Amino acid sequence: MSKAVRIDRHGGPEELKIVDVEVGEPGPGEIRIRHKAVGLNFIDTYQRSGLYPFAMPLQLGMEASGIVEAVGEGVTHLKPGDRAAYASPPPGAYCELRVMPAKCVCKLPDDISFETGAAMMLKGLTTQYLLKKTLPAEGLQAGDFILFHAAAGGVGLIACQWAKALGLQLIGTAGSDAKCKLALAHGAAHAINYSTENFAARVKEITGGKGVKVVYDSVGKDTFEGSIDCLRPFGLLAIFGNGSGPVPPVNLGLLASKGSLYVTRPTLFTHMATRESTQAMADDLFAVVRSGAVKIPIDQRYALADVQQAHRDLEARKTTGCTILTL
Repeated sequence: MSKAVRIDRHGGPEELKIVDVEVGEPGPGEIRIRHKAVGLNFIDTYQRSGLYPFAMPLQLGMEASGIVEAVGEGVTHLKPGDRAAYASPPPGAYCELRVMPAKCVCKLPDDISFETGAAMMLKGLTTQYLLKKTLPAEGLQAGDFILFHAAAGGVGLIACQWAKALGLQLIGTAGSDAKCKLALAHGAAHAINYSTENFAARVKEITGGKGVKVVYDSVGKDTFEGSIDCLRPFGLLAIFGNGSGPVPPVNLGLLASKGSLYVTRPTLFTHMATRESTQAMADDLFAVVRSGAVKIPIDQRYALADVQQAHRDLEARKTTGCTILTL
């Protein structure tokens, strides 16, 4: 048996319930993993609220680390006793023990802790595909300016560090002066408090009127128009989240009038479609963390029983860096 967090209907944090579930043996292509820590991510709130609808009942969670207890037929990259971490569908990570597909589960290096493993996989792999694969038509070179919204969040603080390691000048936005200072402390070249400043005007000022090659935007509706105005000709807007709600329908003629712009709506799990791509991305993440160039900031820890409060704090923008559920 395992303690797990489940919802029986879409709604607010009050729908999150702790239940006992029975966990069986792994089938072909599956593993059973006993969790040591679980990652909390904004996508979890989308699945809970119904923005991303799922059949009910639903066990939440997309990220965790732990010890592999058993492997099913055909699983060759993991064995019982292995330390492992993952960011993977289907949801279900908010628990002590689960059976799940093995494809997106990776061995966790011995010198990376379980807490770090649980905190970094979804956010770190998201940063990896953004900075390495979601690129403007002209590419990115050392010295280029990029704009990253929510720069003091879990993905943002990793991106600040990784962008600096790549020689990029990351302009970060955040909703308070304290969060701006946090982004700067983690490697952002500039930080803009978008609750008190016009971020598009500040970006043009910082870049000498040119704009940026790419905007990475997880906020969505509230920042879309300003993000478009930050781009130089042939620039790319990568919308990878909906923190303020989904972007409304857009007249594509806007992209022409603003300079032959590109817009994309990528998702992590498209990039992790194969075992090979997942491992390559994880190897890149593990290497930059082990080098010390990127440190994983775990700023909040909640017991599994306090998951309702964790969701409230996340949605109220009270969190910074990464958040984990402890077991």
